[in-house]
Amino acid sequence: MKIVRLRNPLARRSGIPTRSRASLGLLALPLAAVLIGATGCSSDDSGDSGDSAKDAASTASASAGAFPVSVDTKFGSITVKEQPERVVALGWGDAETALALGVQPVGESDWLAFGGDGVGPWAKGLYTKSPEKIGTMEPEYEKIAALKPDLILDTKSSGDQTRYDTLSKIAPVIGVPKGGDQYKLSWEQQTEMVSTALGKKAEGDKLIKGVEDKFAAAAKAHPEFKDKTVTLASKTSVGWGAYVSGTGRVDFVERLGFKNNPVIEKQAGDAFSVSVSEENLDQFDADLLVLAPIGVTPAQVTSDALYKKIPAVADGHAIVFDQDGLSQAFATDSILSTSYAIDHVVPEFAKYVQK
Repeated sequence: MKIVRLRNPLARRSGIPTRSRASLGLLALPLAAVLIGATGCSSDDSGDSGDSAKDAASTASASAGAFPVSVDTKFGSITVKEQPERVVALGWGDAETALALGVQPVGESDWLAFGGDGVGPWAKGLYTKSPEKIGTMEPEYEKIAALKPDLILDTKSSGDQTRYDTLSKIAPVIGVPKGGDQYKLSWEQQTEMVSTALGKKAEGDKLIKGVEDKFAAAAKAHPEFKDKTVTLASKTSVGWGAYVSGTGRVDFVERLGFKNNPVIEKQAGDAFSVSVSEENLDQFDADLLVLAPIGVTPAQVTSDALYKKIPAVADGHAIVFDQDGLSQAFATDSILSTSYAIDHVVPEFAKYVQK
């Protein structure tokens, strides 16, 4: 077992998801008293990384001829009529995705409490003017309205109808896709939606291809990952849990050749993780166990008697994340953070996966 000094992936904002607070799906959404209309774009609710990313951020530009464009969402097909000039990015990773495409949001939500410009080190220097900070699970609607956005990005959020309805009174909203509730949205789909809405689909496709190539190269470089089981777990002040397929963390390891712990997968529901009682911690056993303390210290994990009895822990195939940007990169699951995680997190996996 090793403690890797990495930062908690969700800090104090979520915890391991249950259907209440820790799923990040429960959002209290107070209505703003003052809302203003959109400018420059309209919505049609028909119902229905790495270096390449930085290069795109500095050189990409959309032509006026790219518009109008339409993006399919859970709330219908949203039409953006002309080039957005004032973008507010509220969804988890939306700001980083816009920055990778050369667009600087005027307002954004800092989901992992990075501070500064509200983005991870993989996006450092992509803002020339710091954005206004907006609340995450409880967006500050009056503050958003005061920014006079002509487009709101909310692709990775709860998918709550009230949240969408309130935001759409301010400006056109690129909300979650169908089936994207509970934050189940891949970095690929997020990039596709955001790049289309910004009139930069070609740039977005290029970024996606670059990261897909990096995944392929990493999997080829580490054949020992192939078909090995992995548990992506967490401990919070309220208990233990593990992530299930359809989430960014699990998608990341599956692209490398791992298989998510089948015992955990059998318990999967609508949320992006399942709770595991302390007496059942042996369910975490796998060829590799990766655990993030959230709101607790690493020592509270590693000193737990039942945790220490898990075979993967006893045999030295467990990593405990702590304080560093790597864990945040693994958690954020944006086009930029994913590229960064391939470069820096994958080598840690290689050290501790069961041969």
